[in-house]
Amino acid sequence: MIGNSAGRAFIGSFTSAGGRGITAAAVDRDTGALTVLGSTDAVPDPSFLAVGPRADGTVLYAVGESAPGVAAAFALDEDVPVLLGPVRAVEGDAPTHLALAANHLVTANYTSGSVTALPVDADGSLGTAASVLRHEGSGPDTGRQEAPHAHQVLADPSGDWVVSVDLGTDSVRVCALDPATGALRLHGETALRPGTGPRHLAFHPSGALAYVLGELEPVLTVCRWDAATGRLDVLGETPVLPEHEGAGPADDAVRTYPSEVVVARDGRFLWTANRGHDSISVLTLDESGEKASLVATVGCGGRWPRDLTLDPSGQWLYAANERSGNVSWFAVDAETGIPRHAGSVEVPAASCVVFA
Repeated sequence: MIGNSAGRAFIGSFTSAGGRGITAAAVDRDTGALTVLGSTDAVPDPSFLAVGPRADGTVLYAVGESAPGVAAAFALDEDVPVLLGPVRAVEGDAPTHLALAANHLVTANYTSGSVTALPVDADGSLGTAASVLRHEGSGPDTGRQEAPHAHQVLADPSGDWVVSVDLGTDSVRVCALDPATGALRLHGETALRPGTGPRHLAFHPSGALAYVLGELEPVLTVCRWDAATGRLDVLGETPVLPEHEGAGPADDAVRTYPSEVVVARDGRFLWTANRGHDSISVLTLDESGEKASLVATVGCGGRWPRDLTLDPSGQWLYAANERSGNVSWFAVDAETGIPRHAGSVEVPAASCVVFA
């Protein structure tokens, strides 16, 4: 058995597309290599995972991107995760993301366009849904933005706020979460350029900036974040692909759907995963973090990179390539930020990677 002191990764996947559910892997910290230990299909389509602490170890949390949607907690005492308490309904459909905040697990429910808070018990298991906050609105893309589609939810660096990114309404919502009751209250909403279809957000290490990645247009929106007031203000946009690559309408362009944005621990670099273009974009950030510049793109080591993750050391970058069914890892050049492909492992219908 691999102990909790050893490096471990957990990989989500789509069971409806041939995935194994949650795959556990040992991590070689020297080479970045993953070695599969086993898997569990205890929840359907565990497309996104999160790791949290408990008194006697670590807990893995998963959404089940199903209809109706579910969330579950797993103990990590064995090589393969084991269910910890009952699987809980999120009272929404197709949850795509989750995060821990204020003693609760919060899920973003894509199809329902809502956010759900479930209490986390002392042993790490989940209680029944405490509250559901439903988004309102739409966007100009009638095929994808006919209604709200909450795609990501996360706590801000101060821990005082929960932000949710909605692809359907071209906006980011800021919410307050009552740690005692689990009540979610809308605090504010920041509008992004219509039609960009924001998917995911990442904060700068300073906690004063946020970067929002569009899925319907390959663009990064740079925002100022004020944790004292819970205010998010747009500063500007930067393309994440070279001109005419991935734009969509042009005959020679590949329609690209960016999926994930990751910021370096030192705030010098930013990476995005680009489905369709099947690449990782490398952007440099200036000293203030307010200016992002595209410097390179490299192949993702597979097809349709749904997720991009840095390991805890910040030296290795991992791409979960859904359609080629593999997870690739890359050594990050400390001077340039450019990833170098170092290996891959087969994981059918891979959707995300987290570390414990």
